[in-house]
Amino acid sequence: MVQEKKNYLLPIIVMIFLFGMISFVTNLASPMGDILKYQFQVPNWMGTLGVFANFIAYAVMGYPAGNLLQKLGYKKTALIAIAIGFVGVGIQTLSGVFGSFGVYLLGAFVAGFSMCLLNTVVNPMLNKLGGGGNKGNQLIQIGGSFNSLSGTAVIILTGVLIPEITKAQISHVFPLMYTALAIFAFAFIVIGLTAIPENENKYQETADKSQYSPLSFRHFILGALGIFLYVGVEVGVPNVLNKWLQNPTLDVLQLHGSGNAEAIAGSVAATYWFLMLIGRLIGAAIGSKVSAKTMLGVASAIGLVLTLSAMFAPDSVMIDLPVFKNDAEGLFGLASVPVNAALLVCIGLCTSVMWGGIFNLAVEGLGKYTEKASGIFMVLVCGGGILPLLQNGIVDMAGGVGYLVSYWVVVAGLIYLFYYAMVGCKNVNKDIPVN
Repeated sequence: MVQEKKNYLLPIIVMIFLFGMISFVTNLASPMGDILKYQFQVPNWMGTLGVFANFIAYAVMGYPAGNLLQKLGYKKTALIAIAIGFVGVGIQTLSGVFGSFGVYLLGAFVAGFSMCLLNTVVNPMLNKLGGGGNKGNQLIQIGGSFNSLSGTAVIILTGVLIPEITKAQISHVFPLMYTALAIFAFAFIVIGLTAIPENENKYQETADKSQYSPLSFRHFILGALGIFLYVGVEVGVPNVLNKWLQNPTLDVLQLHGSGNAEAIAGSVAATYWFLMLIGRLIGAAIGSKVSAKTMLGVASAIGLVLTLSAMFAPDSVMIDLPVFKNDAEGLFGLASVPVNAALLVCIGLCTSVMWGGIFNLAVEGLGKYTEKASGIFMVLVCGGGILPLLQNGIVDMAGGVGYLVSYWVVVAGLIYLFYYAMVGCKNVNKDIPVN
């Protein structure tokens, strides 16, 4: 058993590396949405279309991705995903050259195909290499930690490159685009040279011919819906928070035009992703001892309390947070932000462990149907584009000031996730053969 784990070390490292790539490209879409909003002078919901395009690709590609994984295996699917990602980021880069809103959305959509394929490969592979159960969940949490690190870095770097978001252009973030292209090129080489264990074709053919599917399992169906809501919550919390803090009309940071609201807002949003990193490191440390059911239940309950507290706390109460201010006082320092923002940022600690917990609970006991289940999961990741779009639509319907009201969407999602952890995750279809 010890020798087997040593042999799997390199594939595990490669999968964790790909987890980071997913976050780097995906999280770039959120600050890019703010750039699009100001460069092309569009409302909040249109500024979110970049995020929407990135995630809606999951709805288109999710199920085919599962089939592709079954037919081609982990390695070939990963290589195809990386190549598509290179093309997608390349198109986004060209949008900066032409100054085109539509070209950027096309690039975000193509990049979304890549992220969907990579997610389809990474999650079941890490779960498999860990042997499922708590160990599988632990590996997914470790991968999620690297995912959060990359996601935090890209948002902070965007804030440094764009100190004044109201004057931003797509071309200003070319360094990040070039970095993403380099990451894809390097990953293609690494994956191409790495031996990754595959399932036997006979095993896959048996799953294809079966009268059953992942949708035959109630706990999987409920878990897939959980992923839809979870990704929407994860993306929506910092997305709307960033827009609320930098809104020049509301001036919730009480700067009165004397500070860089955009840089502070971006930094606070990045703190959310940083806390996701901390949470995933904690989740990885305790993942082999604490069940996914307990982890998801506690995280969703605490997240619900934090969200409701943020919605009803007075925004006149301020609290100091360390941020990248990038103003006359220096690059880094303390800034006063509403206590609501601090509470919303802390939700990152909760959402950090939810993906691994939901995935682990939903595929437990699926056996030969796991790969197809992962593809279906990827379809439902489109919630990361739909729920934030809904939140921003609520903001616009409220005259551009209903930021905190929009978090009722997050509340509903967290209530469901708590239900899934407590009740919905139970496998009531154990009579279905999975060998």
